[in-house]
Amino acid sequence: MTVSTSPSTTDTKAHLLATGYQLVAQKGFTGVGLKEILDNAGVPKGSFYHYFDSKEAFGETIIQAYFEQYQQRLNLIDTQAITAQQKLYQYFELWYNTQQNGCNDEKCLVVKLSAEVADISEPMRKALHMGYQQILTWLSAQIKAGWTEGSIPKPENIAAESMAARWYYAWLGASLIAKISQSNIPLSEVWQMTTTQLGR
Repeated sequence: MTVSTSPSTTDTKAHLLATGYQLVAQKGFTGVGLKEILDNAGVPKGSFYHYFDSKEAFGETIIQAYFEQYQQRLNLIDTQAITAQQKLYQYFELWYNTQQNGCNDEKCLVVKLSAEVADISEPMRKALHMGYQQILTWLSAQIKAGWTEGSIPKPENIAAESMAARWYYAWLGASLIAKISQSNIPLSEVWQMTTTQLGR
């Protein structure tokens, strides 16, 4: 998922967010200074502070915009006339495919920021947490639908919310380890686990 990188030239705020997204996804939040963001965007400092009170507020807005577009992707999956199992398979297949072979600005914002900002920015931590919760809610709904229609095997003594959390936490962790190890093995492991539990 990416924040759009082609805003209108008259939309300074969108342009700043798009530029900031690219830089933060590449270098991390603390690795990018405000001057670098402004220089790359070609925007004066005064314009930046017209839209954002601080760099921290800027980072929070980037995260919120990321999850807004992420939710749009989930909504598109929902519109398809396929089983809940197929929707979940499609979701995790895209995660598996996009997180392999390194980490660039097209795919790693959340993985990069999750460990970085949790202890340094409470607003950014909360934005990430709220985004995660939206995804967990969607995953839980798909699991429940899959159990109801019979497309997903229903294990005993586990709630849909717990299964969704286990999957999401496993995938997020595997993405981080794949980045650290520069290996696709962690992703392959959780992919096999998830598809097996989906009954594929």
